Amino acid sequence: MTLPRLLVIMGSGETAPTMKIPHRRVFERLEADGDRAVPVMLDTPFGFQENAPILAAATTKYFSDAVSKDVAVAGLARTDTGDSAAIEAAMTRIRDANWIFAGPGSPTFALRQWQRTGLRDVLAEKLRPVADGGGGALVFSSAAALTLGCATVPVYEVYKVGMDPWWEPGLDVLADIGINAAVIPHYDNQEGGNHDTSFCYLGERRLAMLEPELPDGAFVLGLDEHTGVIMDLDADTAEIVGKGGLTLRRQGVSVRHESGTTIPLDVIRAGGDAVSTSSAVPVSAEPTIDAAEPDSQQDDSMSLGATASRLESEFASAIEAGDATKAVASVLDLDSAITEWSADTLQSDEMDQARRALRSMIVKLGNAATNGLRDEREVLGPVVAAALEARRVAREEKAYAVSDAVRDGLDAAGIEVRDTADGVDWLIRS
Repeated sequence: MTLPRLLVIMGSGETAPTMKIPHRRVFERLEADGDRAVPVMLDTPFGFQENAPILAAATTKYFSDAVSKDVAVAGLARTDTGDSAAIEAAMTRIRDANWIFAGPGSPTFALRQWQRTGLRDVLAEKLRPVADGGGGALVFSSAAALTLGCATVPVYEVYKVGMDPWWEPGLDVLADIGINAAVIPHYDNQEGGNHDTSFCYLGERRLAMLEPELPDGAFVLGLDEHTGVIMDLDADTAEIVGKGGLTLRRQGVSVRHESGTTIPLDVIRAGGDAVSTSSAVPVSAEPTIDAAEPDSQQDDSMSLGATASRLESEFASAIEAGDATKAVASVLDLDSAITEWSADTLQSDEMDQARRALRSMIVKLGNAATNGLRDEREVLGPVVAAALEARRVAREEKAYAVSDAVRDGLDAAGIEVRDTADGVDWLIRS
């Protein structure tokens, strides 16, 4: 039995519905020859946060729900505690794993903690030829993705603290597979609204300042949000998955490859320069994810904001047509989408948009019921029940902002929620 050698880099969305299918396919590759997946999550990137255990639990729950895999937590949140026994135990878990995941947090914090370990060599070992003891999958996203290249953007220090931009030395694991690049996730980020937050919150001006400071021959490997690249080191190919694209940028000149295509890995190694096609693997322009997957690709590829907009439109059409059943279905679908996307902690703006949409839809449905669409209890009962269940789950998981948003939406619709000794009750205010 031979393990594949896979390096998966994601721009974001590692715990969102968008990436469920790519995650599943990576595990299927690991287990194709009868091997058993031994998955471990590196908890270092967010190890500085007070809620690190909660974030770790939420991430492992996502993988349990999305891909039916029990992912162990490495226990390497910090290495500056002086607890050498705990550090060695964590490193043993990582060495024994054949699927290693790391995601959001602070790249510079992670790099400082990892300097005290042999993690860089352990990761690189998974990518070596099988004859040299290699094999397995590395799945790095968001902040962790930033650490893989020769240089790292110190995102927190530049964007949050306001320090002048600079490159921090990266793990440079990519060098072991012939890629001399700095990885920049969140490449197409637009959260800034009135200011440029593309290129992982750097913006064009600061990225242009930094590019000349890259090591000789290095380029930028950019990945859009909710987008990933699956590098198969045995086939020497790179498959772009998700909803955006991969960009190779060298001194301001960019070459982009869209999701749904597979390119020779040499194209990435060249960093946008021309590549000889004499020995290149054929490039596929066809989508490589099976359309027969049980999950709806259209829904999974949508952001939460796009899903909310679509369901608001469907809801409005149903109300206009007097179709209470479809209106209720739209509300329930949005509630389900909010619950599913709640694992993706980086979607705060879109989560706010979805909550506003849910509150608005509940209010309009209440008004429609009052105006004779159908009996109030008949129309609102399923919606309120689903909303209260979402509120219960949110409170259990300490997602109090979600819990409060649900209650506020019901209150605005004239529905009073009462917490009693026997459970939760509700009534429609006259």
